[in-house]
Amino acid sequence: MDEKIETIRQYIKEVFKQKGSHGLDHVLRVEYLCEVIGKREKAEMGVLLPAALFHDIAQPIERKKGIPHEEEGARMAEDYLRSIHYDENRIRKITHAIRTHRYRSIKKPGTLEARILSDADKLDAMGAVGIARTFIRAGEYGGDISDAVDHINHKLLNLNGLMYTETAKQLARERHRYLCAFLETLTGEITLPASRPDAPH
Repeated sequence: MDEKIETIRQYIKEVFKQKGSHGLDHVLRVEYLCEVIGKREKAEMGVLLPAALFHDIAQPIERKKGIPHEEEGARMAEDYLRSIHYDENRIRKITHAIRTHRYRSIKKPGTLEARILSDADKLDAMGAVGIARTFIRAGEYGGDISDAVDHINHKLLNLNGLMYTETAKQLARERHRYLCAFLETLTGEITLPASRPDAPH
């Protein structure tokens, strides 16, 4: 099984060249978080790790064509895993995890592995790395500091209460505290005094 996981990992590294807020570095961090959480929660790693590696494979396609990356990513994972003769039962579980990992998805993760992938993906949007990714994302969409702050307020601050597993809940607490402290400091630094004519009212 370890050999197959490594084969999948090398494949992802070869084909997924995207950089930015949803780049390869994000995928590998999510895989690592899945490994940490999965071991503690006794997940099936032969399902969890391939799902983590494939979960954002279709991000570039979504940006170009508007196809939801979780749906296209599940299809791409299924095609590749069948090409290397991966276990069919595990493929079904992997594609389910990919389809349900997204923060705003209406489909909810129905297996332990899917819940862990969702947790790991959310954890990488929190703490210091989540802050860094938020500002990269703002730049990708032509935004500025205020756009990043809006993203933190409207999404990132909600993530702490959306974890499924106990392990992820524990990991999320410190990241959430750091995020709140950063936002408080940043808000203080960018707020213009009311006496200035260009200050917002």
